[in-house]
Amino acid sequence: MSAPVSRTRAPVMGGTTSPRSLRCPRTLAALRAPCQTRQPLGARRSSRRLAVAVSALGTQLEPDNASVLVAGGGGIALDVTRKLKDAGAWVWMLQRSHSRAAEIEGMMALIIKGDAMNPEQVQAAFDQIEEVDAVVTTIGGTPADASADSEGNINLIKAAMKKGVKRFVLVTSIGTGNSKDAPPQQVYDVLEKVLVQKGKAEDFLINESGLEYTIIRPGGLKSEPATGQGVLTEDNTVCGAVYREDVAQLVVKALLSPKAAYKVLSAVDRTQMMGDPQFEDFQL
Repeated sequence: MSAPVSRTRAPVMGGTTSPRSLRCPRTLAALRAPCQTRQPLGARRSSRRLAVAVSALGTQLEPDNASVLVAGGGGIALDVTRKLKDAGAWVWMLQRSHSRAAEIEGMMALIIKGDAMNPEQVQAAFDQIEEVDAVVTTIGGTPADASADSEGNINLIKAAMKKGVKRFVLVTSIGTGNSKDAPPQQVYDVLEKVLVQKGKAEDFLINESGLEYTIIRPGGLKSEPATGQGVLTEDNTVCGAVYREDVAQLVVKALLSPKAAYKVLSAVDRTQMMGDPQFEDFQL
């Protein structure tokens, strides 16, 4: 097995170094191989303190210098990766194939090949990364085969437990767990197999993992550009639609906020609600 990919960063030539400027070269050639430069031990510890701190509420992740593994085929996962990269984080994407390689590498993120349904491949993916501060997973199946919603996500949770991950963000759906009565009955009936399996992953993360978690349950997903109207709430009775890019923005905000630790939150667009519900936004 190859050595774990290190995120140790080299000083920028011709200037003083700072935590923001301690970066490996951002070329595709550099992204495909571990960085070879090494900081002094004290410098590496200093950069780790900048990446992860613990508040009274939960872990405070600083996006610059944080290391995040994102698992998901596309859609929200790609948008999360893009937003984390824009914020300065190191991001790896777990992918079953290299079909999205050009898009992912175009963001200056890294691909780690592996199938979430295969626990050995998942563990091997984690082993390739020196440190993983956080995991975001949007993995899901279909009513015809919903096993990825439970087994795939649980495989990721178990590997994260072994790795000592600081925060695990699981994206499921309104209708899961104690939000079962939120969607109309006919909608729940169509998605029941998926929602039940998502619930199993939620239960494992909350009750058995010991990880600091955030669970985000979006409403019906739309692919149009973000509106900026997406909100999070602890109210498990709300239902409506929300745009994928808005969900991605909410996921990143929740990941970086200690206030979201140990929370289960619904994600909706206030302009796309079913009915006229009265609920409080969750402030990050």
